[in-house]
Amino acid sequence: MARLSQVVIVGFPNAGKSTLFNRLLGRRRALVHALPGMTRDRVSAAAVVGGRPVELIDTGGFFDAESESLSARVKAKAWEAARAADVLVLVLDGRSGLSPAEEDLFRSLRKLDRPLLVAVNKIDTERERPLKGEYFRLGAPRLHFVSAEHRLRLDELEADIAAVLPPPPPEAPDEDGARPLAVAIIGRTNVGKSSLANRLCGEERFIVSETPGTTRDSGDILIRRGENAYRLIDTAGIRKLGKVGDERESAGVIKARKNIPLADVLCLVLDAAEFPTRQDTAVARLAFDSGKPLLIALNKWDLVRDERAALAEARAAVAGRLDFASYAPLLPVSALTGKGAAGILATADRIFMSAQRRISTARLNAFLARSQADNPPVSRAGRRFRIKYMTQRGILPPTFLAFTGGPTDFSPPSEKFFLGRLRRAFGFEGTPLRVVLRSRR
Repeated sequence: MARLSQVVIVGFPNAGKSTLFNRLLGRRRALVHALPGMTRDRVSAAAVVGGRPVELIDTGGFFDAESESLSARVKAKAWEAARAADVLVLVLDGRSGLSPAEEDLFRSLRKLDRPLLVAVNKIDTERERPLKGEYFRLGAPRLHFVSAEHRLRLDELEADIAAVLPPPPPEAPDEDGARPLAVAIIGRTNVGKSSLANRLCGEERFIVSETPGTTRDSGDILIRRGENAYRLIDTAGIRKLGKVGDERESAGVIKARKNIPLADVLCLVLDAAEFPTRQDTAVARLAFDSGKPLLIALNKWDLVRDERAALAEARAAVAGRLDFASYAPLLPVSALTGKGAAGILATADRIFMSAQRRISTARLNAFLARSQADNPPVSRAGRRFRIKYMTQRGILPPTFLAFTGGPTDFSPPSEKFFLGRLRRAFGFEGTPLRVVLRSRR
């Protein structure tokens, strides 16, 4: 996984950085909102700009009016990304006029000695361009008057970005052609998702705060462990929208829910001191319904005194309150100390492979004969019935088609028992299983 040149988009809140990011990327990746301060953590994605593959990075605005402490960290993250950039794109709001703060920011960015392009955004008509002469005060070699929202004059900006990128590295042989495994870290607010993501990254990539709702957009980063590459996704805390008081946080919750089906593996983070709560159960249900492989990280394990007793209690609680997701491996971890965190990615690899396992029809029907000999399935109406034969229809999740001579539904206890036997027989770990009954007389 060779390093891509980094194109970093910077500027003050509400200048249209995230809209430009999405346009250059060619899809809606970063959250966009009319209120300022939507983006706090860096949002990155692989993109092709001007014919060149790059890592495109959207940063938080250089201040956050809601919280001075958060503002300082958002600004620090933006500067951190700017210092590591290969090319900087400064986005200015073309409707509000050039401010002294923006002039200061431009001068500060020039001192980084990186190629610096200026995009004056929200210039929606050609008639508005002559009115923007004040932006030439910056002394930038070239100004780009664009409208990210309406996709106007972006081709010229892309061409200039490609022109100032460093030369591409010599072509290396393709290692394995595999794309990074996308692991989404999900859970309710304040369980330590961002802290755990930072621990896995090996750096403080995501902003951590005791204030619920700090993470708004879903940030991601490409990392490598040994021979394997991962795309780690930190999502906003999921809670009921009725309990979310800020429109931007609501957008983040909605985005987190939408990211679940886009991931390869889900890592549900629970708080070892207080679980499983009603909201933990709701998030676990979203994970189960998605059909994605799932592991459960029991965070803040450093606070536990009697580990053996606590782990037994945790397993009993998961089996009771989260019984529908009890197939998920349970990993005690500490984002603070790093204990157990290394097992998350290894487990993610393992359960992703498990979710792709295919079982031959002959082996399935041999299992079926053994299973029905002493425990035939029961329908919702309470009638016992026989499955004549079954075959696997798909993977991710493993899905099986079973043909009966009568009822086409299981009673919930009978289905749970049957799936448990199927899981143990073929070693399915960390993945939900689906069985579809069909009547064939």
